[in-house]
Amino acid sequence: MLDNADLGKLIIRLTLGGLMLFHGIAKLLNGIGFIEGELASHGLPPVLAYGVYVGELIGPLMVVLGYQTRIGALLIAFNMLVAIALVHGHQLMSLGGNGGWALELQGFFLFTAIAVLFLGPGKYKLKN
Repeated sequence: MLDNADLGKLIIRLTLGGLMLFHGIAKLLNGIGFIEGELASHGLPPVLAYGVYVGELIGPLMVVLGYQTRIGALLIAFNMLVAIALVHGHQLMSLGGNGGWALELQGFFLFTAIAVLFLGPGKYKLKN
């Protein structure tokens, strides 16, 4: 009964994609000005900030639905690598206020996306 890898993959996909979608929705509602500023401060064109919608809305929807899941997971992983490089790089070797890694959330999104990239969607998915 508990030996159901496909159900486990579904739970991981729904968790990763569902939680990341909240970040994308927040950016839809509040804008991406902060990201544009971060890109500009690193000498990059602010227009690249629109890529966050790909990594935080399109990728997560692909993962949740199980449609081209590996591509969606790759989009999320790339999004997180950029976020860590631009905003969180100084926290890479830091502890948070409660003793955990300062980048727990970013690490969760990154490494879970990489796991989904290798695992694939399982049988509970949209037909490709």
